[in-house]
Amino acid sequence: MFKSIILLGAPGAGKGTNAKRITALYKIPHISTGDMFREAIKNHTKLGDEAQGYMQKGLLVPDEITIGLVRERLAKDDCKDGYLLDGFPRTIAQAKALKEIGEELNRPIKFVIDINVPESILKDRICGRRVCKVCGAPYHITNMKPKVEGKCDLCGGELIQRKDDTAEALRVRLDEYHTQTEPLIKYYKAILHTVDGTKDLDLLLNDVKAIVGE
Repeated sequence: MFKSIILLGAPGAGKGTNAKRITALYKIPHISTGDMFREAIKNHTKLGDEAQGYMQKGLLVPDEITIGLVRERLAKDDCKDGYLLDGFPRTIAQAKALKEIGEELNRPIKFVIDINVPESILKDRICGRRVCKVCGAPYHITNMKPKVEGKCDLCGGELIQRKDDTAEALRVRLDEYHTQTEPLIKYYKAILHTVDGTKDLDLLLNDVKAIVGE
C-alpha cells in the first residue's frame, strides 16, 4: 500500500524525531524543506541556485521555487512507495499546489498526522535545547544532559542555545504557526489524524501504525 504522509505540529512538537522513526518503519524517504533546499543548492540545480540567491539576501524563497523543488523531489524513484513531508506544506496555497503535484505524479497524500503538544510543554522543550557549536549534536538541560555540563560528549565542543530557541523567538514562531499552518488542520480534515505528542516515542509510533497500517 502506498504510504504518503504529512506531519503537522507546532515548533518543538517532535516532528523531526518522529519523522525519522516513521520513515525507518515504512522505508520511505523523510523529506524536510531544509534538506531539500540543501541538496538542490549542493547539486547546483536551476531551482537550487535560484533559492540560494534569495537565501543569501536574507529573503524568503518564493512559493513557486519551493513548490518546484517539491515536485522534483517527489518525482524521484525513492518516493514510488510513499514519502513523509516535514515542513511542507505550511500554507493553504502550498497545500493546493501539493494536491496538484500528487495528482500529476500519481503520488497523492494519503495521511496527515498532527502531533499535538500543549504550549507549556513546547516552551520547556525548546528553551531547554542546547546544541554543540562544533558538531551540532543535540542536548537538553533536563532530559538529555551531557556528561560534563556545557561540553559535548562527542567532541568536547561548547554547548550553546540557538537564537531561535529562546522564549521570545518561540512566541514569534508559534504566532506564525497559528496564523499560517493551523488552517491546514481544517483543510485536511478528511484525512487528518491527531496523535498525542507527549507520549513515549514507542507508544506514539504504535498510534501511527494504527493509522497508517503495518
